[in-house]
Amino acid sequence: MLTDKVVLITGGARRIGAAIARCLHQRGARLVLHYRSSRAEAEALQRELEAVRPGSVALVQADLLDTASLPRLVECALAHFGRLDGLVNNASSFFPGGVGQIDEVEWDDLIGSNLKAPLFLAQAAAPALLASGGAIVGIVDIHAERPLKGHVVYNLAKAGHAQLIRTLALELAPQVRVNGVAPGSNIWPEGASVFTADVRAAIESAIPLGRIGEPRDLARVVAFLLSEEAAYITGQVIAVDGGRSVVL
Repeated sequence: MLTDKVVLITGGARRIGAAIARCLHQRGARLVLHYRSSRAEAEALQRELEAVRPGSVALVQADLLDTASLPRLVECALAHFGRLDGLVNNASSFFPGGVGQIDEVEWDDLIGSNLKAPLFLAQAAAPALLASGGAIVGIVDIHAERPLKGHVVYNLAKAGHAQLIRTLALELAPQVRVNGVAPGSNIWPEGASVFTADVRAAIESAIPLGRIGEPRDLARVVAFLLSEEAAYITGQVIAVDGGRSVVL
């Protein structure tokens, strides 16, 4: 259980972030939900969760590419709840870019959201997490180790995030545990994508467990890694992919 633990989730208003929020809240956590532009979704989720437990959810808006704004997320947690016990680095940009198509705008967005922001936010959160004996969980990707063709910068960014997790596990031990969750095919990307209907069908048919993942599959593992049940686990990136990485 996570009763009364305070957890900050980046990108917590929608999709996987919202599933993580619901899962942690169900286990008793108090939440600080970060959003960038999804204000309506964030407010709706706050109302949903606070109907169950009033005063248990705070919202904070920020562009994670603005490094100077990141300490404000931690300050929000401390102002609302007086402590911080967990950080979930979930927010992430994802879009293709092969050799010959990469520019610095793509680089700044993908590296910024997937690597730079998790680093600087963890640094800002470290004093509070050290004081509480807390934990950090990062959402990585199986493509951190097995590159996805046509996604050069994204692959690099997620590989960097995986190494960041291992590095922070050393830097913040023994007070703070740091782990990651690596989805395979989970919720499909929004908008135009290289994952056409035929590609999706081929991927799904090859997954040993016979289906793509659901956000709740990841959320349950995040909850486990934040809890005392994982008290002797740090520096690990756990694939939650239905076995897809076995067949890649």
